[in-house]
Amino acid sequence: MVWGLSFLFVKISGEVYAPLQVALGRVVFGALTLLGVLAYKRESLPKNLRLWLHLAVAAFLLNALPFTLFAYSEERITSALAGICNATTPLFTLLVALSVLPGERPNRNRLAGMVIGFLGVLVVFGIWNGANVGDPVGAGMALGAALSMGAGWVYVRRFLTDSGHSIVALSAAQVTAGAVELAVVTPFLTSAPVHFPVVQTLSLIVLGALGTGVAFLIQYGLVRDAGATAASMVTYLVPVVSTAAGVVVLGEVLKWHQPVGALVILAGAALAQRSASAAAPKNGERV
Repeated sequence: MVWGLSFLFVKISGEVYAPLQVALGRVVFGALTLLGVLAYKRESLPKNLRLWLHLAVAAFLLNALPFTLFAYSEERITSALAGICNATTPLFTLLVALSVLPGERPNRNRLAGMVIGFLGVLVVFGIWNGANVGDPVGAGMALGAALSMGAGWVYVRRFLTDSGHSIVALSAAQVTAGAVELAVVTPFLTSAPVHFPVVQTLSLIVLGALGTGVAFLIQYGLVRDAGATAASMVTYLVPVVSTAAGVVVLGEVLKWHQPVGALVILAGAALAQRSASAAAPKNGERV
């Protein structure tokens, strides 16, 4: 729900703020939220320099690059379509995981569920009509963001979730690193905003606090407990929420095949999740 609504908030924020400003504001408010949670739990940020290097890479793949690409893409395409493109993240996660995480190799049911989910994405696109996605550059940016996030979650699983630090400390450190990365480049590529309209500014704050801060805190736990491939399946639900929000709030046009494709996506996600649940150890069993 949170990530699906994030595309709505990106669209609204982008009405007055430049894409890099939207991305920067998102990670800044996300970092402040996570650092607040960290302080409440009386935990500290990691101190290991090598770990911070891994966090910087994760921040680039999961925050700085995809948030910027999504913000630029939504200047060209609808928020609903951007959310649909994001649904390809599990496929990219699977492709990367097959190469670097042998333990993440999916079983037959999970793979079938992911394939069904991908077919659902094609239905949402209306592939038989030539995939009329509007601006192909905007759609390409959104797909590039999904690829970056797919690689990023595999990287988190490989180098961060077993580092001995809590998910609060890791997510706070990663988003903070992303804020620093964007803060370095943004002043050189865009001018500072002059006006701060209430609606767009509140959208940016919510986007950061919920869509980045709270969402990454939850997702880190999922990656740790369920693995990168299984955790990435949540993105199959994103287009359902982003499409509904775009239609209801922004008046974006919804074609008949988009809700049909959403149902196919849900069916695929349900199959893959049932497979993951069946494979999970029962209470009392040794892992």
